[in-house]
Amino acid sequence: MNGECNRRQFLKGASALGAASLFGVGDVAYADPPAEVKRIRLAKSSLCIAPQYVAEPLFRMEGFSEVQYLHDDPREIGTSKLVAEGKADIQLSFGLTTLLRVEAGEPVVMLGGVHVGCYELFGSERIHSIRELRGRRVAVPGLGSSHHLFLSIIASYVGLDPQRDISWVTSTPEQCMQWLAEGRVDAYLGFPPDPQALRAAGVGNVLLNSSTDKPWSQYLCCMVNANRTFIQRYPVATKRALRALLKATDLCATEPERSAQFMFDRGFAQNYEYALQALKDVQYTSWRSYSAEDSVRFFALRLHDVAMVRSTPDALIANGTDWRFLDELKKELKA
Repeated sequence: MNGECNRRQFLKGASALGAASLFGVGDVAYADPPAEVKRIRLAKSSLCIAPQYVAEPLFRMEGFSEVQYLHDDPREIGTSKLVAEGKADIQLSFGLTTLLRVEAGEPVVMLGGVHVGCYELFGSERIHSIRELRGRRVAVPGLGSSHHLFLSIIASYVGLDPQRDISWVTSTPEQCMQWLAEGRVDAYLGFPPDPQALRAAGVGNVLLNSSTDKPWSQYLCCMVNANRTFIQRYPVATKRALRALLKATDLCATEPERSAQFMFDRGFAQNYEYALQALKDVQYTSWRSYSAEDSVRFFALRLHDVAMVRSTPDALIANGTDWRFLDELKKELKA
């Protein structure tokens, strides 16, 4: 049995090195001591957090011999509890929903931003602007989901009251898209692969693209967050994991075809074409030039506008962020 386990570990290591070689990533020596822990656990979630999947061989090169991707509760759309509960160590997720966890006192800490924009708001043929959603039926996977939260602050930003002016309808993303196609709802906000699927099917028209439309395109939406205890116990592992994620983010920007193929081959993406289009649509280079703290402050203010948080942006930044690893890695990776 031990021999078979050792064989599997060897094959995993060889596969990781092969994948890293495919991307042209060599074994680079860094001054950091070895990671204090050899296992890293992440939540398996949406397609837009592609760097989390592309980073698999990079995690191994950083000294993590065991890389686990955990299946999240399907009801927790975009609002994973795994890191907060200590079941996962680190992951990429929407900073908007992470701020709500910080507000609630959960042990989640944001370490840096990753990319701008992945959400797109599709309207039916009857709708041509966000303001026209007043009195309309809007589909989201669930109240409190990242879709619902983000569209609430978008609506508030243009003068709508998301609680009174919008009739929210909830179901699975697949059902929400079907309802939009059938004209049973007037809008749906989705992230990859939903926008790619809607465009391929010729359903609806885009009312907002957070990758290109201001002010949303000016701030990082997807953030790296980690469990506070993990950071405190394993600071070297935290920095190494963040480095793997940032290097993988660069690969998603510079090698979208290979990154999409890697995700498809590993089962992280079900459709290669949708994965490739998502990688080309999302701005994965923005972590180098955009301010993670400015982004947190912006979304904290928007959440305050709709009474979803009471804390000041400064308090949320103080309680829920730690930029020291990002500051070091930006110098190291010449960001």
